[in-house]
Amino acid sequence: MAENRVSLITGSSRGIGRAIAIELGAAGHDVVVNYVRNQTEADRVVKEIQSGGGRAVATGANVADQNDRRRLIDSTIERFGRIDVLVNNAGITSPGRQDLLEATEESWDQVFDTNLKGPFFLAQLAARHMRDQTAADTENAADSGVIVNVSSISGYAVSTNRTDYCIAKAGMQMMTWQLADRLAEYGILVYEVCPGVISSDMTAPVKEKYDRLIADGMAPIRRWGAPEDVARAVGMLTSGSLGFSTGERINVDGGFHIRRL
Repeated sequence: MAENRVSLITGSSRGIGRAIAIELGAAGHDVVVNYVRNQTEADRVVKEIQSGGGRAVATGANVADQNDRRRLIDSTIERFGRIDVLVNNAGITSPGRQDLLEATEESWDQVFDTNLKGPFFLAQLAARHMRDQTAADTENAADSGVIVNVSSISGYAVSTNRTDYCIAKAGMQMMTWQLADRLAEYGILVYEVCPGVISSDMTAPVKEKYDRLIADGMAPIRRWGAPEDVARAVGMLTSGSLGFSTGERINVDGGFHIRRL
């Protein structure tokens, strides 16, 4: 793989995104650490990458906003001259976790704009640049770009108090397939990483619930997942090791996806 690949990770000031940014920075990528509100935490991620000898920059942008998406891509190109990897990690949980009979259109729109619409159109913008880079650099055409969409086991495991979240995450698999099929001719590979129960501030409010489920064997591997577990999977996918695979889902869920009797 070419040195100093440029990677943009959305929602990377904390949790899974933070771990992915640090993983790719350690692998020699130039990293764009995206945040919405917490610049202080984003700057800490940048400093950690830099302390390991890498290059990184923090950029504030809301993937749900069309203008912010354009600015995020443009600023990446302006800072590093190209984009080689996009990790669509930013996401929000269902506001208020309302029962589906009480769910609102406002919540639906907020979740879908952030968790599905935003990632799709950000991938579209990034893919155009990756395509143009391939056309301009035929010598390295096999090293054309990677898009990783971070979904969730909630894409196929029902939670009726987070219906909008579950449906948006389910849509990421078809989004991954669509992008993988369309972009293969440009050498751009597209994958989905599907985390299970991961320890983060998003799961902190339901820690006791998942502590019980994990202890009772909800998955073969009886422990919480760590953000670093997901980050290592993304690191593998962006390393070029799976050059003849695209559209694949990598489950990082302790085996939760295995159907058992």
